[in-house]
Amino acid sequence: MHGAAELQAAREQLVKYSARLADDGLAVGAAGNMSVRLGDRVAITPSGVRYDELQPADICVVGLDGAEVEARETPSTELPMHLAVYAATGAAAVVHTHSAEVIALSASCDELPAIHYAITGLGGPVRVAEYTRFGSAGLADAAVKALDGRRAAILQNHGSICYGPTLTRAYDNALLLEWLARVYRLARSYGDPRILTRAELDEVAAEARRRRYGERRQRPGTPSLEAPWLEGGPEPTFPE
Repeated sequence: MHGAAELQAAREQLVKYSARLADDGLAVGAAGNMSVRLGDRVAITPSGVRYDELQPADICVVGLDGAEVEARETPSTELPMHLAVYAATGAAAVVHTHSAEVIALSASCDELPAIHYAITGLGGPVRVAEYTRFGSAGLADAAVKALDGRRAAILQNHGSICYGPTLTRAYDNALLLEWLARVYRLARSYGDPRILTRAELDEVAAEARRRRYGERRQRPGTPSLEAPWLEGGPEPTFPE
């Protein structure tokens, strides 16, 4: 059972990362949402509150069944999608964005292919889930299906959904996804881009683990972590 101190820390972290959404180009206004799971409870950003006005006390707390535990504001309209991701994965945090590059890609592509090896950190090429109205059970189902074997999915004409073992990792996955979408758009502007093969991506994943790519040298008394873009999710799987 997670205590009051952990819940308060989660609320403060959600406010901190929410404040970054606009500056990082991941959302505008009050769009987008994020959550953290604490055992059988979920702390989630509220609906309709501007991020520059958001306070820790505004963060809503619900059960895994969606029942409100503590909420002075209305929980995000995408609560069903967040709960569906928690039910289907080992996620400890979920980030939903309305980032421009990802939305633009979703309107014309069925998938974000392996334009760069860093896509391995998301589990492989990122699927685009067919358009379904925001806040609906259908959107939750489509998101979970697109996330199978992945840490990120693109929602057609809508945005993205990413998860991770921490809110930091989930947010970093959203940043990585937006960067990859931009790289792919730029590559297409030059011509027909070369896409990495399954064998090349398998090699990247294996070598990254062998070298512990992206990991800082461990200092005495500090925990060891995998490479940030390989931690806390499924093994990469790629199309034949």
